[in-house]
Amino acid sequence: MLRRTFSFGSLALAAAGLFTGQAASAQELRVLVHGSFSLPKTMLAQFESQSGVKLSIIKGGDAGEMLNKLILTRAQPIADVVFGIDNALVVKAQAANVLDPYSGAASQRAAVVPLDGPVVAVDYGFVNLNYDKAWFAKSGLALPRTLDELAQPTYRNLLVVQNPATSSPGYAFMLATIAGMGEEAAFDWWGRMRANGVKVAKGWSEAYYTEFTRNGGSRPIVVSYASSPAAEVFYSKEKISEPPTASLFLKGGVFRQVEGVALVKGGQQVEAAGKFIEFMRSPAVQEALQTTMWMYAAEPRTPRPDVLRHAPEPSSFDNPSQDQIAQKAADWVSRWTRVVLK
Repeated sequence: MLRRTFSFGSLALAAAGLFTGQAASAQELRVLVHGSFSLPKTMLAQFESQSGVKLSIIKGGDAGEMLNKLILTRAQPIADVVFGIDNALVVKAQAANVLDPYSGAASQRAAVVPLDGPVVAVDYGFVNLNYDKAWFAKSGLALPRTLDELAQPTYRNLLVVQNPATSSPGYAFMLATIAGMGEEAAFDWWGRMRANGVKVAKGWSEAYYTEFTRNGGSRPIVVSYASSPAAEVFYSKEKISEPPTASLFLKGGVFRQVEGVALVKGGQQVEAAGKFIEFMRSPAVQEALQTTMWMYAAEPRTPRPDVLRHAPEPSSFDNPSQDQIAQKAADWVSRWTRVVLK
C-alpha cells in the first residue's frame, strides 16, 4: 500500500523485531516511516555523525497502515518518532493517543501549511487526477472539465482509483469528492462512476504502474499527485524535457495533503527524537525531499528545484474539516465500499 514511489533508492530496513516492542539501545533511535520515505543516504549518515544518534529506519507501509501498527503496539511502542502522519490521519492518531506533543524550535516555526495537533509539518502536496497526454492526443477525446463529465459514457472505463480503505491517495481523493461535491452528491457520483466502469486498485503502485496507460495499462486517467509529472521528467531514461503526463485539477478532485513528524507516546529516546524532528525541518532536508519524496517543502522560502516547474500547485482544493474527518471518515469509507465495490 505504498503512497508514491518512482525510483527511490531504498534505505536499509529495520523490520526485525517490528512487533516485539524491545527497548532501543542508548544510541539507537527507532524511526517509523511510511513506504515512500526517502532521503539521501549521505544526508542520513551526516545526521548520525553530527547528532551521535544511530538511526533505525522502520518502514511501515502506507501511511494508514503505519498508523495502525502504532495503534496496535501502543502498549509497547515500536518506535520513538514517526514520520508520515498527515492531515487526514492526525485525528485518528490523536484519538488513539499514540503521539506526544513536541515543543522544540521546529514546532514554533511557521510552516507554509501547518498541521494541527502534536505533528510538526514537514511537507505538503496534492492528490489529484493525472492523465496520459499521448493517449488523449491519439484518441482525439477532449479532457473532462468536471467530475460529472467524467461520469458520462464518453469516459467509460478510463479511470483507475485506489481503494480508500487501503490507500492514502485513494482515501484523500474520496475525501476531496465529499468536500467538493457534498456528501450525497459525492456518493451519487461514485455510484455513477461504478456504472461507468471505474477500476479500483488496492494501492498507488498498482494503479500507476499496472493500470495506467503510461505504463502499459488500459486506464489513461489515474489518481496520483500534482508532482507526478515532474517525477516522470526527473526519472526519464531518455532525459525528456516535458512530462508525458499532466494533472487535472477538477472541482472535488483535489486534496491538499500535509504530512509531518511526531514523538511516539512511550518512546524511549525523547531527546534523540527531538533532534530528528529538527533535522526534518532543516534546510538541507527541506530541499532534498522535493526530489526524493516529491512533496513541497513546509519550510517557507525553501528554494524549489527547476524540475518542479512541471508540478504547479492547484489554485484550489477541497478538504473536509478535521472535525468532519473525526466524526464521519470511518462511515464514509464504509459507505464508499458499499457503493463502489459491493
